[in-house]
Amino acid sequence: MTKKQKFEDDLEKLYNYLQNRKDTINLYYQYLENKEYSKLKLIDDFAKNLDLSITDDVRMAVITRLVNLRDDSLVQVLKKSDFNEEQIIQAQEKAYLFVSDFWINIHKNTIDFIKSNNLLTPFYQAIFEGVYKTGIMMSKWQISWTKLIINTVNKELLAEFNNDEEKIMQYLEKNNLLDKGHNGTIADRCYSMLVKDENGNYQSVAYSRAFKEEVYKVKDELEILVDNLLELEDDVYDNKWEYVLYIQSIVKALGEYKTNTLIQRWAEVDRAWMKIKTPIQIGHPLEYYEDHFRKAVALEWDIRVSSPTLQNNNQRVKKIKSMFEKIYNNIDKEKNNQDIYNFSLNSLDKVQLYLGRPALFFAAEFNGLFSAQVVPNDEIVSLEEGKKIFAFSDEILQSQRAKPFLKLSRKILGQEILTLDRKVLFQNPKKWHQVYDITTIGHEFGHILWCDENTETIMNKTGNFKNIEEFKATTGGLVSFFLDDSNNEQNCLEQVLIDTIKRAVGLIAWMEVDEVQPYYCEGLIHLQGLFDSSVLVWDDDNKKLSINLDKTSIENLKQWYINTYKSLARHYLDQKDATIWLNQYAKKNDKYFLPVDLDIKKFVEYYFGEYKAIGQELDDMDSKDNYLQ
Repeated sequence: MTKKQKFEDDLEKLYNYLQNRKDTINLYYQYLENKEYSKLKLIDDFAKNLDLSITDDVRMAVITRLVNLRDDSLVQVLKKSDFNEEQIIQAQEKAYLFVSDFWINIHKNTIDFIKSNNLLTPFYQAIFEGVYKTGIMMSKWQISWTKLIINTVNKELLAEFNNDEEKIMQYLEKNNLLDKGHNGTIADRCYSMLVKDENGNYQSVAYSRAFKEEVYKVKDELEILVDNLLELEDDVYDNKWEYVLYIQSIVKALGEYKTNTLIQRWAEVDRAWMKIKTPIQIGHPLEYYEDHFRKAVALEWDIRVSSPTLQNNNQRVKKIKSMFEKIYNNIDKEKNNQDIYNFSLNSLDKVQLYLGRPALFFAAEFNGLFSAQVVPNDEIVSLEEGKKIFAFSDEILQSQRAKPFLKLSRKILGQEILTLDRKVLFQNPKKWHQVYDITTIGHEFGHILWCDENTETIMNKTGNFKNIEEFKATTGGLVSFFLDDSNNEQNCLEQVLIDTIKRAVGLIAWMEVDEVQPYYCEGLIHLQGLFDSSVLVWDDDNKKLSINLDKTSIENLKQWYINTYKSLARHYLDQKDATIWLNQYAKKNDKYFLPVDLDIKKFVEYYFGEYKAIGQELDDMDSKDNYLQ
């Protein structure tokens, strides 16, 4: 057996361990479904820690926070328990600490499993241990990051400008409070935060100064990791120096204090990261959904492990490219935007695809893990190096099977659609993975299209670029499926549409969660198409949603998606402000976006009201036993 074969065997053992770990944690849902309350002591302790009375609704929300790492359900339970805004923020902070302690202990067990079974090699064992120790420090920093950026500065900005986000964006740009990117232009994200000076004026301060102590501790652990790696060799993939230079580049970027040099420093991190092409991928601060105004980059930190048995998927990129060419030739016959088209095409050609699982994760990821991800966001780096797409289909399938059936789903969607969906989920994993490939991996490829290095900065002047970008990504995947000449996936059509309906309706639940506003807005735009095509019909008098998947409705929906996607692609090529396009479908009403269409608005308000009222109640009319073979 070669060293690489041995390593891949060890990877498979680790992958199976992670799967079993997930199954064990998911058991909390099963205990709740079966009313095995004696096994829910940890969950009840968590609820008591938050000063919540113990009910099944509360348990459901708390398990969702601990196991699935989402807190929208918890926030609704807190509101129902008459917590005011300040008390909710305090409870969220306490919940983060509880979740952080729980998962850090689980990650310690993973490290122990790798070591006790002598899996991988000493070099990769050192990587796991170093990432783990850095992650502990990152997670402590996350508490300060959220408190200061999300719950202090951003709330102050909203108060000062009477919730007018457009005025906030104008103020930030006018007063040079956004990081400068390549060539001195305003960047699409920041590695800094706002701090008031002695005169009460905001100034932009790099993370290294705003969070001096936290950054020092993170850097310290990373430097120890580098020292350890220098003593070892990667005798499997020969990537020692790629890892060393990558971690050293993070140390350098974290230490940068000049705000207008931060983007360049982190671009070097991305460049170094793109050169690591092994199944062990260390993630770093990349995404910026939480901070709606300055797009301050959240503190993601993790290791993703690819499965040796999962093959790279070349089919999806070919289908995406084919669609991209068709749409571009249709909307830009004069080829005035060939440079943007070529920019996107170049990025597509360089994509590295990793199919696997998150192994260790920390900090911002204790507030939610991604089902898939395309990075880096720095388009200059992407032009040079391409992008990495990560997809965690096995993880998502496990999670979806573990979640209890909820009363709200049956009440809104009806048993017929749920039965069709659950048969695929529990009985047809091959089709489920096909649909995930079309929708989720298609979504990640869809992000790459229609953009160059300036697109986001130019289109985000009023702060809504992300609020149309998620729809663009999902619809890119859908349209490539609808326009596919090969027809080799048409057996998935019904399930893709059911998945789209569930996504559009389910995202309404995120109305009041600022960090995931882009996905909520995406859902509202999908609803427009579903209603316009009569796939969905809302009877407001009887509070009943009808779902029509007849041939005519489906053809109408497909055409709506193709036409709407052309309109959006044209908007991107013209680099017009995102709000202009978004406002055709949704407008902000005081604090939250609502549909422009009155019928859809009535449905959205009804659904959200029901979500608040019964969103955590278990469905006792259907059971997983009906689907398990």
